Amino acid sequence: MNLPNKLTMARVIMIPFFVIFMLTGWGGEASKWISLAIFIVASLTDLLDGHIARKHNLVTNFGKFMDPLADKLLVCSAMICLVEMGRIPAWIVIVIISREFIISGFRLIASDNGRVIAASYWGKFKTTFQMVMICLMIANIEALSVLTTIVMWVALVLTVVSLVDYLMKNKDVLKDQH
Repeated sequence: MNLPNKLTMARVIMIPFFVIFMLTGWGGEASKWISLAIFIVASLTDLLDGHIARKHNLVTNFGKFMDPLADKLLVCSAMICLVEMGRIPAWIVIVIISREFIISGFRLIASDNGRVIAASYWGKFKTTFQMVMICLMIANIEALSVLTTIVMWVALVLTVVSLVDYLMKNKDVLKDQH
């Protein structure tokens, strides 16, 4: 297993620890900061594994499959924890997770047709805003509540815009489906 794939797996392994610190309060007053640190480190492994894989030509089928799955597991786990804690409305999380399922299904159909659909800039912006939103919500700093709300709405809008952009650019994927 190469280094980018090890980083991807490390991200997956960090998720249960993140959830434990988010929801149990283990670590007392420091639990939110521990969970925030785990989330940030896990998020940074996403940037690092992709960079290393492309730079050193270490892209593998395992990585192509596991990297986006690890990202979805991390982000969805964080948002579900935040719903449990009352920091984000469930309907927003449902919209965000639904987008991920739709795109994953679309990619599966494209893959069956021998096509690989790369992530768009809209998708990258969406991911960035979701990660920032999650960090702000984990930190839960009162002085940043307005900023947190703005970032949440921007992340939601980018989620919908990136979905529409993705579907419009790749609508031909469904033409051969009956």
